[in-house]
Amino acid sequence: MTKIAFLGLGVMGYPMAGHLAQAGHDVTVYNRTTAKAETWVKEYGGALGKTPAEAATGAEIVLACVGNDDDLRSVCLGPDGAFAAISKGSTFVDHTTVSAAVTAELYAAAKEKVIAYVDAPVSGGQAGAENAQLSIMCGGDQADYDLVEPVLNVYAKLCRRIGDSGAGQMTKMCNQIAIAGLVQGLSEALHFASKAGLDGEAVVEVISQGAAGSWQMQNRYKTMLDDHFDHGFAVDWMRKDLGICLDTANENGASLPVTALVDQFYKDVQKMGGGRWDTSALFKRLQNS
Repeated sequence: MTKIAFLGLGVMGYPMAGHLAQAGHDVTVYNRTTAKAETWVKEYGGALGKTPAEAATGAEIVLACVGNDDDLRSVCLGPDGAFAAISKGSTFVDHTTVSAAVTAELYAAAKEKVIAYVDAPVSGGQAGAENAQLSIMCGGDQADYDLVEPVLNVYAKLCRRIGDSGAGQMTKMCNQIAIAGLVQGLSEALHFASKAGLDGEAVVEVISQGAAGSWQMQNRYKTMLDDHFDHGFAVDWMRKDLGICLDTANENGASLPVTALVDQFYKDVQKMGGGRWDTSALFKRLQNS
């Protein structure tokens, strides 16, 4: 049993922390909205910290799954941040999708306090978190990764260290770049089928078994055809992630023309009032055009 603090109980963090408690770990949780943390404690047991620092006190491993760069800084730094209380020799693991810049900043800050830091963004969405089937891509020192890997495997389908600090976040950027193009391609295929008078389900049944098949096709085509988008990974969060990808590409010289175009399509979806819709709402944009 490991003494763990988990910071952030959103649609991903809530079930992830739950899996850790069910696996027998001693889990203390923190959430910006205290009521959510209280509900978690009633469901899974464990303890509640009123601040990140309080939750991190005495923890061997502190994990965070929050919203963005600023959210991550707020739970790490300052007098109420986890870094103010986490013990020397302990490990901080960040599951948030954030910029490489904030990862470098917090990795350095952790090192100054003799705290290990592993960036470990996840892919698999809410369903992956609930079913302990996440793909976890990690960056950090090998010894630090080796220490936390057994804990991360509690909710992972696959967990792998990609390289030094920041490599996990860079890999997550690759993930979002690939998804953007896949969802747009699937949306265009279903839109074309509709305009051609074809049965969308029949089309997908055939093409999903060939080279066009993908996770997005298997898991999203039915809800897309049913005009159902109130689920999954929100457009607002996807635009945040794609913004990170495009900013990083400007720095390293990568060319991302499709990603930049799809980012603008998601902007159109936001203008339609779909900021909280699933990313597959690109199909709705086409159908409404």
